[in-house]
Amino acid sequence: MSGASQTRDAAPHPSRRGLTIGLLLCVVAIAFESMAVLTAMPAAADDLGDVDLYAWAFTAFGLAQTFAIVAAGQFSDRVGPKLPMIVGFAVFAAGLVVAGSAPTMPILLLGRFVQGLGGGTMNLAVMVLVARVFDERERARMLTGFSAAWMGPSFLGPPIAAWLTHTFSWHWVFWSVLPVLLVAGALVLRPLLRAHLPPHEEVALDRRQLASAALVALGAMGLQLAGQRIELWSLAWLALGLVLLWRGLPALLPTGFRPSGRGLDAVIVVRATSTAGFAGAQSFLPLMFVVAEGFDLQAAGLILTAGSVGWMAGAWLQSRPWLPWRRDWIIGAGAASTAVGLLATAVAGWLPGRLVGLAVGGWVVAGLGMGLSVASTSLAVMQLSQPVEIGRNTSSLQVGEALGASIGAGLAGTVFVLGSSQANPTLGFGGLLSLMALLSVTGVAAAARIGEVQNHSVRL
Repeated sequence: MSGASQTRDAAPHPSRRGLTIGLLLCVVAIAFESMAVLTAMPAAADDLGDVDLYAWAFTAFGLAQTFAIVAAGQFSDRVGPKLPMIVGFAVFAAGLVVAGSAPTMPILLLGRFVQGLGGGTMNLAVMVLVARVFDERERARMLTGFSAAWMGPSFLGPPIAAWLTHTFSWHWVFWSVLPVLLVAGALVLRPLLRAHLPPHEEVALDRRQLASAALVALGAMGLQLAGQRIELWSLAWLALGLVLLWRGLPALLPTGFRPSGRGLDAVIVVRATSTAGFAGAQSFLPLMFVVAEGFDLQAAGLILTAGSVGWMAGAWLQSRPWLPWRRDWIIGAGAASTAVGLLATAVAGWLPGRLVGLAVGGWVVAGLGMGLSVASTSLAVMQLSQPVEIGRNTSSLQVGEALGASIGAGLAGTVFVLGSSQANPTLGFGGLLSLMALLSVTGVAAAARIGEVQNHSVRL
């Protein structure tokens, strides 16, 4: 064993321990905000009105996140991850304040947009820190730890958000995240400033790529505007959105990227399509149980928690040292599980009041698939990348994820608006869940093209 490996295997230095705990708390803060907003949004829409803007609460975050991930990836490769991490903290906190103070739906959407800028920057910087500070086996531990950090808020976030909303108001869902973020910042800041993370001076900032990120975000926005109201102008928005995506996406993806490609290309496609299906369904699942099934917020939030049980099981399973599967096999199993779970949930969506158990069971299975595939795709990108490319390729992976989530929520919103315009909530919810299931099926085909990626999982 090398000296460096011996040092890493030893008990962590206090500053290193503080950095580890702080990074985990960063994930906790982002995860709690994400899960809590899902639970509180039906109440926010009821309070503020403009229910036709419901999907924008999620796509505003995702569109901003798409640009932020690219910018943070470039700056993390060029000057190191320290500055992006600090900026991400500040911007995410500002977004929480705006959303927590929002008197109208447009102001809430503005807050979510600012949160997306900060959250995307933080997420990318955290992953680059993991890649540069920890060795290969420690990365698997950290990513499993991140999955666990997501799971705590996934279990507790929905009931806490429902309680805050019922006892005070939905505004407190945003305010409650600030203390966690402040503690995380206090733990991360000192070891982060002391860490020796030299910049890659040979890597130049690519302004064309930053412009492309803006084009992609605007393109995704155009697609959602096309589906907001089904009218003649929708065709113009659709055409504009597709052109902007066609022009902007190539610069954000690995050189020579092909949607039908193998290896790294296929990993990115799996992450994007699985996330699109899962995120689109998740955005409207609480609203479906409140509107179509007659559940209260607390009960609707428990459905999200059930999915989190599946996610945690998948995240735990993919990290087991006794698991005999290669990493690409784990990704394939995750994509298939997500598709099957969403198909089951879609069937229940067409028959409100009759198959609630199938909807819950399907959501657990879909969560299991995401737990298997999310950490595994991140590890696969690290294994398939050269050290100097980790920031760029991780950025590509997260761009695919953020864009997938935005497009998934946007498409779900389009079908929901169509159902609402016809006073047919069954069409709205059953239709959007069916479309999300079809999106996730494309991830199964992509997973089969990844090729061999070895599994270096270790016990947390």
